[in-house]
Amino acid sequence: MSIKAATLAVAITLGFILPGAAKAEMIIEDAYARSASPVAQTGAAFMAITNRGDTDDRVVSVSSDAAARVELHTHLQDGNGVMRMVEVEDGFPVAAGETHMLARGGDHIMFMGLTAPFVHGDEIEVTIRFEHADPVTVRIPVDLERQDHGGMGG
Repeated sequence: MSIKAATLAVAITLGFILPGAAKAEMIIEDAYARSASPVAQTGAAFMAITNRGDTDDRVVSVSSDAAARVELHTHLQDGNGVMRMVEVEDGFPVAAGETHMLARGGDHIMFMGLTAPFVHGDEIEVTIRFEHADPVTVRIPVDLERQDHGGMGG
């Protein structure tokens, strides 16, 4: 162990962390993606995003080579009771110690202009960017059979 690493380990153990050193630690779990059909030009991804840090954070953008455009979306009910899907330009908040669910019928990642069909069993690579935490790149399995968000809610 280097002197620098040993010094940092001691500082962490003794609680001598510099102000501002605390940051969000984002964990992505239970992710899956799907499209409506083999010829669909759009798809969506769902997951649990947990902030294990002690700083509130926010998902601010997503990128992937799986589609021409990748956006953060949600469903909102209009004045006539009709559900509409809309882009969430300011992102999704993820409070410290909390989990934000991206689930069908709610917040999700939207892929528009798919570069290839979403084939059951394949994976797509997605990079999720946050306001404070480092970006997280995940490989998301395509699951065209899944109907809900399993035991994680949603």
